[in-house]
Amino acid sequence: MHVDLDHPLDAATARQRLADQGFAVLTPAALAALAGVAPAALDALPPYWNDLAPDRHLRDGGHYRHRRHGCFVQRLAPAALEAVPHRAHWQPTTYNALHGGLERWFEPLDPALPREPAWAPLLSALGGLFAAVRPPADGRWSIEAHPFRIDTEGGVGRPTPEGAHRDGVDFVAVVFVGRRGVRGGETRVFEAGGPLGVRFTLERPWTALLLDDPRVVHESTPIQPEDAAAKGRRDTLVLTYRAGGFQAPG
Repeated sequence: MHVDLDHPLDAATARQRLADQGFAVLTPAALAALAGVAPAALDALPPYWNDLAPDRHLRDGGHYRHRRHGCFVQRLAPAALEAVPHRAHWQPTTYNALHGGLERWFEPLDPALPREPAWAPLLSALGGLFAAVRPPADGRWSIEAHPFRIDTEGGVGRPTPEGAHRDGVDFVAVVFVGRRGVRGGETRVFEAGGPLGVRFTLERPWTALLLDDPRVVHESTPIQPEDAAAKGRRDTLVLTYRAGGFQAPG
């Protein structure tokens, strides 16, 4: 398994790397080029992370995670991206032993976020790349968008309290938005059925980790403040793409 955080991958190379090893990492320049947007358009998004709502479903008793949630359907031909009515986020215990089996209602996305010029091109371009690796049978992706902020107000923040996991979807994009005043937060990706894995730290805003979810497991290690007197934080945008509809009970 190979990761290169410094050299941009074009769409064809990223697609091939996903097919070969189950994941790929896009540099900020590569992500902007894939989406066909200027880097400045991506740089307009981070202020939305300052108004995320507390995650009130954490079963470990923590208060370190803030998030919102939105759902979209991407039709590949003819190309279209549509928001769908707000719904609960649900995963089976097979994929999330800590929070699986719960209908978790999170606050919806700020309505202005999907209207940002970079939003639809970003989601659509990633969906197109994923479809080139393994197209959905019905020609559409069910997409869930999760802006996350993990902070260190309680001393430790856990980006993945469920540990190494899969999400129960076809593909995942973990888009790194930024971090401040923290250490830790190492990203780890391992073969779902084998011993190979890689470890690295996302540090440059708009670096994107792309995952073929059935083939790999992933996690991020806890973060701690660099200065005990100051709260740190780590921001990401997690996008999941699933064929056959959204995950739901029953």
